[in-house]
Amino acid sequence: MSSALHGCFPCRCRSKDLTEPLSDCWAGFYTWLGMRIRSDSSVPERLRLNFLSEQRGRWLQRLLKRGSGRQASASVNSASPTSDEAQSLSDEEPENVTPTFEKHLEELRLFEASQLLIEREELLFQKIMEVEALEAHKEEVDQLSADYNEFKEVVVQILQQSLSVSLGVSSDTLKSAVDALYQEEERDQVWKQRGQTPPAWRPGNWKELHDATLSDLVKDRMDNPPTPPADQASQSSLQVDVNSMGRQLKEDLLWVVDVVKLSYPAHIDICNVYARMYHQIFSARLTKIADFGLEDRDCTFLLRWVHEYYPEILQKQELASEVHAESLGKLLSEELLEPLEEQYLNNRQAEVMTYIGRVLELAEQRWNGGESPKMEDGCYISPVAYDIIQVINGMVTSSGKVVGGLHKAQIITSHLTDLMERYRSFQDNIMKQSRPNSRAYIKANMASVRQFSDFLLEKSDLFPADVQGECLNILSEMKKSAHTYLLSPVHENLRPHYRKLGTYEWLKRSVFENLLVSIEAELEDLQGLTEPCQQELIGQFHQEVTTEYVKRLMKGQIKLKDREQQVQAHITVKDNAKHLDHLFSRMGSKEEWLKDILIKIAELLKLQDLPAIQVQIITMGSAFPDLSEKHVSALLKLKTNFTRADRKIVKETLSDMLVAHSNVENTQLFFSNVQVK
Repeated sequence: MSSALHGCFPCRCRSKDLTEPLSDCWAGFYTWLGMRIRSDSSVPERLRLNFLSEQRGRWLQRLLKRGSGRQASASVNSASPTSDEAQSLSDEEPENVTPTFEKHLEELRLFEASQLLIEREELLFQKIMEVEALEAHKEEVDQLSADYNEFKEVVVQILQQSLSVSLGVSSDTLKSAVDALYQEEERDQVWKQRGQTPPAWRPGNWKELHDATLSDLVKDRMDNPPTPPADQASQSSLQVDVNSMGRQLKEDLLWVVDVVKLSYPAHIDICNVYARMYHQIFSARLTKIADFGLEDRDCTFLLRWVHEYYPEILQKQELASEVHAESLGKLLSEELLEPLEEQYLNNRQAEVMTYIGRVLELAEQRWNGGESPKMEDGCYISPVAYDIIQVINGMVTSSGKVVGGLHKAQIITSHLTDLMERYRSFQDNIMKQSRPNSRAYIKANMASVRQFSDFLLEKSDLFPADVQGECLNILSEMKKSAHTYLLSPVHENLRPHYRKLGTYEWLKRSVFENLLVSIEAELEDLQGLTEPCQQELIGQFHQEVTTEYVKRLMKGQIKLKDREQQVQAHITVKDNAKHLDHLFSRMGSKEEWLKDILIKIAELLKLQDLPAIQVQIITMGSAFPDLSEKHVSALLKLKTNFTRADRKIVKETLSDMLVAHSNVENTQLFFSNVQVK
């Protein structure tokens, strides 16, 4: 190429070195040649259209690359030019030259380019309306239509690249494209209001174009997520695909919130526009997957994405303030979720029941094999409750997250009652066989019963209400039977001392002292339980001894003929109450209220006046609503100087009081355990 030809380009390139790249010269040449071809009617139509189409494709790619690299080269472009360069620039671009549409488009100033197109459109159609000669301006109309198509292509490509970090579309460029788009949308509305025939490019349906472009962009990104990391190699293909889509969704929404949002007007709420699109695409993908039968592993994985992983993404601090997660709903419909959740929960239930069954089977094998329970800190312990509680708590809690609620996961424990019945049968079998180590096993079992009861009460949300109630009843009966098993031989050993209560010998101080010594000796055999169980057992023993004491007293083997004997009985009962309470409290009993029963009986034995006795009976009946007329009659018969008529009055007083207080809740019961004739 000669220097003369090089110097005649319309770009007026002043390069003297023909070995330098001529890309800028070729750009100027294409601009000049395009203008000539557009305006020269002698050029064949086919040649002109082919050239323009090819030129536009090449130029569009070039200007997008230039726009994307504009920020990176800003510091270089802003540097002060040399004197020769300044002179060259001064010659090439005179000052105060109004930028053309092509210049705005090349520099990606799309809002300004749109303004120029609208101005041309308005002027052109004013001319057409004035002379009513469309054909006379056909070339201008065609040119404006072509420019609009070119402009639209650039806007679409900017939108298509708005989520690609690597392409580097600047926020200013995206904002210019968005502003131009909504400016054109407003222009469409102006044409609709005019009631005139619009040009071919009106309406441009720019809002629909915007939404469709973003929708296609989201689909493409969800269909082609990045290559998964190596640590996913052990996962199924389904899991790899879903994880990749989920990761893409998360990264893109964070990019929208951090970057893209800045380029949109606030009222567009672009964060939720994108969130809805990603939600719909992700939901559609998972729906297709859920329509097919899934293996347990993939079923669990899919449910975790719906109920756990996806909500966690939307709850991230950066997204929670921008995305309305509640309005999006779930990724899968309830119609699809129900069978998946049922499949998952049935499998988890089978696992839990199988595991519990094995725990009980192992405990039975150890018992049948003659093993003794382990001891820890001087207490017999059993692993049964701990092992079962761990698996129930872990399985139901984690399953609640997978299926979206603990109330759904409660089905896992719906058959727990059957296994608890099996546990009770195991304990009954231990007590029936009464081997040398049976008492040790029952003590260890009591710790498990206590652990189960506490767990059922504290974690009630893990169980259906009816299952919880039935299991607690079974455990309560197991505790009572264990107490009976451990205390029955103790009471048998104390029976000789019990027989002397309520007799004339009882009034001798030594009789009760011997009983206390024997009780303390028997208490030693009740050691080896965990502290809470020890307190419960000793408390039960305390109550049973007090019950035996009152029962023997009410048998009436002693007759208190006068005031002196009745005062002596008062002193004896009161003293016995104090020493009995001291002994059991020292051994761990927390049943202080039992002392109060004996004190009230002692006061009743001392009183002589009918009104005072009536008040005392009212006091006792208020404190212990299971006090009956038979109990009152038995106590008053000890006072031989108290007439039958007086006893009748006192019993009527008790009856009236109990009727008046029938609605008062009082769970402190004692006398119902004291059988009298």
